[in-house]
Amino acid sequence: QAQLSQALNGVSDKAKEAKEFLVQLKNLLQQIQENGLDYEACLVAQCDALVDALTRQKAKLLTKVTKEREHKLKVVWDQINHCTLKLRQSTGLMEYCLEVIKENDPSGFLQISDALIKRVQVSQEQWVKGALEPKVSAEFDLTLDSEPLLQSIHQLDFIQMKCRVPPVPLLQLEKCCTRNNSVTLAWRMPPLSHNPVEGYILELDDGDGGQFREVYVGKETLCTIDGLHFNSTYNARVKAFNSSGVGPYSKTVILQTSDVAWFTFDPSSAHRDIVLSNDNQTATCNSYDDRVVLGTAAFSKGVHYWELHVDRYDNHPDPAFGIARINVVKDMMLGKDDKAWAMYVDNNRSWFMHCNSHTNRTEGGVSKGATVGVLLDLNKHNLTFYINGQQQGPPAFENVEGVFMPALSLNRNVQVTLHTGLEVP
Repeated sequence: QAQLSQALNGVSDKAKEAKEFLVQLKNLLQQIQENGLDYEACLVAQCDALVDALTRQKAKLLTKVTKEREHKLKVVWDQINHCTLKLRQSTGLMEYCLEVIKENDPSGFLQISDALIKRVQVSQEQWVKGALEPKVSAEFDLTLDSEPLLQSIHQLDFIQMKCRVPPVPLLQLEKCCTRNNSVTLAWRMPPLSHNPVEGYILELDDGDGGQFREVYVGKETLCTIDGLHFNSTYNARVKAFNSSGVGPYSKTVILQTSDVAWFTFDPSSAHRDIVLSNDNQTATCNSYDDRVVLGTAAFSKGVHYWELHVDRYDNHPDPAFGIARINVVKDMMLGKDDKAWAMYVDNNRSWFMHCNSHTNRTEGGVSKGATVGVLLDLNKHNLTFYINGQQQGPPAFENVEGVFMPALSLNRNVQVTLHTGLEVP
């Protein structure tokens, strides 16, 4: 009984496995049916695409035949018209000469005979060799070589492929470029690459010969990286991946960012009351309340200087100049939150402000025509302001670290114009 019971347990386990296997097979039936329909649809779509391509090519070839036919017809019609005109002239001359020959007055005949003989000779010379031969043939010098395509169609069949990792992507150097402290990379897969690609990994070093880091993972073949260091040399490379793994790296491309920053006000980040003009270099505001606008550049390293010229200054407003994080509050004076470091100034004096804390009141303000300079030194991690070329107070802020954008707050009583790419004072 024990032996039989043990044997039955083994059979029972196998029966359980067989039931599970049957469920698996039934699921496989359904998957085969679904995959078959998918492959049929894919095959029909691919063949339809080939037929469409052939139809389009047929239309192009027919256009060539039509042009050739129209050209031949025009040449023949031109030759018909020319020959008809010359024939009409020759026939008229012949009829006139026959009438002259019938002239019975010898003296009258002699008076016109020399000139008439010359006309007849000239008319004869007009019928040069080849004048009475067609300039084009009725045959068309067009031969369609369809044999290679027919052979390809006959050889069209499925291929069994084992999925492998993708090959090396090819960097498109003509599309790789830099602008200020942004770099744009573009790449593509090599032609006739059958291995599927699910995505790409773009890597960039630190601009100082350091280690590579991932800056993009996705399916796109074009990527722009912002907020890099100015006056730095970056190395970039890319690789592709699929379900089988990650392919090899591409060749490395070297990109140099700009020495100095050229930027404008950024309409996409500005408060809706901000009004920009002069190619986004001049800013004012629709509101009596202070509104913030940022620059298009982002700084994390190096020394940078820019100036703002006061074009209009009415009723003693308090514009604020400085730097900010990208998420700074936009509907109040710059420096009132913890995301901005600024100097606000009236017509007599100025103050430094961060987190709504006012420090270092300094005499000397602005008026129409004044120039405010902003010096961001991220090597020394400080921020300094200038008015009309003279430093305004001590360095305004110390220990500034991170990524900063040029910033400004103003209302409708003031208008300023931005000047960038300047030498550091």
